[in-house]
Amino acid sequence: MFRKVLVANRGEIAVRIIRGLREMGIRSVAVYSDADRAALHVRQADEAAYLGASPSSESYLRIDKILAAAAEHGAEAIHPGYGFLSENAEFAEACGQAGIKFIGPTPAAIRALGSKTAARELAEKAGVPLAPGTKKALESAEEAQTLAAEIGYPVLLKAAAGGGGKGMRRVDRHEDLPAALRDAASEAERSFKSSEVYLEKLVLNPRHIEIQVLGDEHGHLIHLGERECSIQRRHQKVIEECPSPLVSVTPGLREAMGAAAVKAAQAAGYTNAGTVEFLVDPSGAFYFLEMNTRLQVEHPVTELVTGLDLVHWQLRIAAGEPLTLRQEDITWRGWSIECRVYAEDPEAGFLPSPGRMIEHARPAGPGIRLDSGVYSGWTVPMEYDPLLAKLAVWAETRELAANRMARALREYTISGITTNIAFFLDLLEDPEFRAGNLNTGFLDGFFARRPAVVPDAEAKVVAAIAAALSQPRVATAVTSERASRWKSQAGEGLYR
Repeated sequence: MFRKVLVANRGEIAVRIIRGLREMGIRSVAVYSDADRAALHVRQADEAAYLGASPSSESYLRIDKILAAAAEHGAEAIHPGYGFLSENAEFAEACGQAGIKFIGPTPAAIRALGSKTAARELAEKAGVPLAPGTKKALESAEEAQTLAAEIGYPVLLKAAAGGGGKGMRRVDRHEDLPAALRDAASEAERSFKSSEVYLEKLVLNPRHIEIQVLGDEHGHLIHLGERECSIQRRHQKVIEECPSPLVSVTPGLREAMGAAAVKAAQAAGYTNAGTVEFLVDPSGAFYFLEMNTRLQVEHPVTELVTGLDLVHWQLRIAAGEPLTLRQEDITWRGWSIECRVYAEDPEAGFLPSPGRMIEHARPAGPGIRLDSGVYSGWTVPMEYDPLLAKLAVWAETRELAANRMARALREYTISGITTNIAFFLDLLEDPEFRAGNLNTGFLDGFFARRPAVVPDAEAKVVAAIAAALSQPRVATAVTSERASRWKSQAGEGLYR
């Protein structure tokens, strides 16, 4: 086993990995930028290395600086977390060339699955269901129109090199396709430095369900079941749960999706932890979407239901240990729900709300897990993704888990900035959520059903006091220009 591991990330995921390292008796090395000098992950690590200025392009995305820090501190391996360089094949390759173990899949597997078109081609060869569409980048608007006419509208244009909704356009009419293709290609070039766009049939009202896989370096690969990730805003997940409400009442669906995920991973020669994502239509048919070659943000719900520690297994696999688990050993007990707590204002279109946190009172009690990267007095920086923490709960049933989450959210206090905690409380009371009637357009219906929020006199006084106490701080309702700045500076730190 490794004696020292560098964590090439920040925030809550860096803290979570550092805790896993300490539990296994492994020393940790944190890295940090100017904005993160006093960050929690730096405080918790055994050692820390300065990378550079706050923008991720000058710090967390600098392969040379990260490798230099690993060499200086004697780290034998690097855990990339998620976001930033976690799915960068060049980084994984550079680690190997430097004699440092990359805790993740091989560079070849990352490349094979990094291009959405290449991944679709690989999945098809492995016999994994695909939505009708192209497996090569489109070469012209005429080609796109011909293919769209064959598979039928509506269709979806998607960036071959990216995700998170960038370079994506829905097209309902033949005459709108050329302009949409130009726009999608332009956005893809800006976001991913690749203008390649492909086309697929739009699956209407789908659920987004993903399968966690785990494979060792000796050819053994299994799945750990599904996560329901259908509640999203701007193609970014907001709340996740395990198991899926659909899968739990559909006999054989977990086995079929799990087998398909394992096939896709095996076709890529995959090792370590990864996630195969699917769209599931209202009839229950599922289609391969992509594979994320890293640890997912929402991994805690799988851990809570299976009883397995994915970070521990990542380290053991990277150290060459065989996977001692067989598929029949994996069991799923109870129900887990996770809320992603962001510094953002749902009432203002989920605009980011950076600033200084005055209070950070954590929920506690049975079945509560909080993966957090912040503390009271911490200033949430503009430079990175505004994820503050992940609040996850476990209970025997979905109803009890939802009730427990509501209780935990009421105990969770963050003052000085605006967060989405109150939004989650409203969402948990929604009858459609309680019934498990989910799809990727869920939030549109939720906001349509939800009555307008009119603060009462007491709430206005509380808000005024909170605003006074938090001065000086960044205004909670930032302009769209500043929101755009946040997104552009966060770069690859945005987590799907």
